[in-house]
Amino acid sequence: MNKEAIDLLIRQRPNLKNSRSKLEAMQPGFYCFHRSFGLGLIKDFDEKENKLIIDFEDGRTGHAMDPGFCVQKLEILQPGNIIVQHRENPEKVEEAIKKSPTDIIVSILGHCDGHAAATSEIEKTLLLLIGADRYKKWWTATKKLLVKDPRVAVPAKKTDPYVLRDEPVKAEEEILEEFFSIQAPKKQILLAEKLLALSISHDELQDHLPDILQTLTKGLQESKILNPGERLQGLWVRNDLARFIHEDVETLTPTSSSILEDIRDFSKLAAQIPPTYYKRFLDLIFRTYPENWEKIVFDLLRGSSGKFTTECINFLIENDLEEELDDTLHRWLEEQIIKGPLLLWILKNRHSRKFATLLSKLISPRLFNAIFYAIDHEALQNASARRIPLADILSEDAELISELLSQASQETAKDLATTLILNQGFEDLTKKSLLARFIRLFPGVQNLVSGSRDGSEEYSKSEGLVVSKESLEARKKEYETLLTEKIPENKKAIATAREHGDLKENSEYKMARQDQDMLLARKSQLEIDLTLARVSDFSDAPAEIVGIGNVVELTEGSTGNKVTYSILGAWDSLPEKNILSYKTPLGQSLISKKEGDAVKTVIDDTEEVWTINRISRWVDLQK
Repeated sequence: MNKEAIDLLIRQRPNLKNSRSKLEAMQPGFYCFHRSFGLGLIKDFDEKENKLIIDFEDGRTGHAMDPGFCVQKLEILQPGNIIVQHRENPEKVEEAIKKSPTDIIVSILGHCDGHAAATSEIEKTLLLLIGADRYKKWWTATKKLLVKDPRVAVPAKKTDPYVLRDEPVKAEEEILEEFFSIQAPKKQILLAEKLLALSISHDELQDHLPDILQTLTKGLQESKILNPGERLQGLWVRNDLARFIHEDVETLTPTSSSILEDIRDFSKLAAQIPPTYYKRFLDLIFRTYPENWEKIVFDLLRGSSGKFTTECINFLIENDLEEELDDTLHRWLEEQIIKGPLLLWILKNRHSRKFATLLSKLISPRLFNAIFYAIDHEALQNASARRIPLADILSEDAELISELLSQASQETAKDLATTLILNQGFEDLTKKSLLARFIRLFPGVQNLVSGSRDGSEEYSKSEGLVVSKESLEARKKEYETLLTEKIPENKKAIATAREHGDLKENSEYKMARQDQDMLLARKSQLEIDLTLARVSDFSDAPAEIVGIGNVVELTEGSTGNKVTYSILGAWDSLPEKNILSYKTPLGQSLISKKEGDAVKTVIDDTEEVWTINRISRWVDLQK
């Protein structure tokens, strides 16, 4: 925009006076960012229409926008911004992304107000720069490198910003200064742990080590607020630092073994320990309780979840207890005492290279029953609307039910289907979707479902759905598109919207979740439809009564007009061509009637009487 256009716009809209600098930045050749449209390039300014002409990367080219509107909606990217650099010299920036990741963050911070940016601001830029598919992994790795970069002050809290320092400061110097300036033992443990993570050389730390060890030990001995897990973490950090000066850590007090002396609930202690110390915790139990460590670890395994489950399994295998582990898991399954988190771990790891042999023997109808019990139990204990992970994996993993039922008899499948129908942990649509998978494997389950309290109208029709081949293929294509395109795209949209901040005020996130509900509901309905579908070419249509595949000439009672309808499959309705599904109100009324009969329909409170004049077969008319 030129000066005259800006002056005119401000005269017309005085409220834009304070936005002059932003209007002046809206020049052809400048990049901009729109929250909904994404990245764009200002191509021109149409003085006649008083509109900016912008090419957006989402496909909107030559898009005209009012500059006054753009003041609130567009972010103008200055020359030198990393996004601009990437668009103008992608090879150079891509090289930096791969080889100098911290330089990318330094560049981003250098173009921020005050040379500082919140994590969400940096991630928004990275999303544009690197793309949704790879930025998270890249950012996770880069954050670890930033800790060691003297140019950047890394936030101590998630709510604090990243700051580009005026003068580089070694991270270890900053940590040491903070360590000796605070009195909180828990914070001191975390800072000492950071010193270890920086891999500082012995020489650099040598002068400070005695004071660090003394401070840590004093905090561990005197603090009344550290829980046992935090004390263990502090001892392990202290011992690792002590080894830098060749201390015999076994002579330092308190010892890690002493923490376990008063412990009665090892599972509670495990929950207090950071995941990076799980293996060390199990080693400590092994050394402290040489006579009964196996029992303790198996007890920990039964109540474990996630990464701790993996560590317990690995620890038992490494100590040559794989056979005992196999026997124990089967015994727990027989006794129905496996808890939900461990069941979830089994399902998620059943195909892993490391655990497949061990877990494959557990995948059975008995495990399925244990899963239903755990889901029902959690639903009854859970007063909130929190999702149940076990229920989610059953719904989302398309192959899981067939694997669990691979050894099932017809009667076992019916029993499990009944358990599903009565289960409190599934929404109705999800139940229908899962039952459809049962029916696909065991058609006899459909009779059971017909008499259930589920109330599904589609299930109550024992003959299923009569459909044409063409309409079935269309439904299959829609289902495939949902699975391969729309649902994955929606997941990406949810992830992107989540990055925009507070979910309570995030309209994009809410819309994406609403879309997800509709997509999953449609997926469930299609699974039911496809399970019940029975293809027909309508060649078996009767000649003397109305059936599926007949063409019927009718007289409309209210007008005397004659109309001809083809009564075809459940998904074949084309009203503009007078083709009706046999599931429509008129189609249902005509079924099994003969020439001369009159039928009545009531649609939207309007009653109509139809008289059948003539019946013919649709296939005969196609010849």
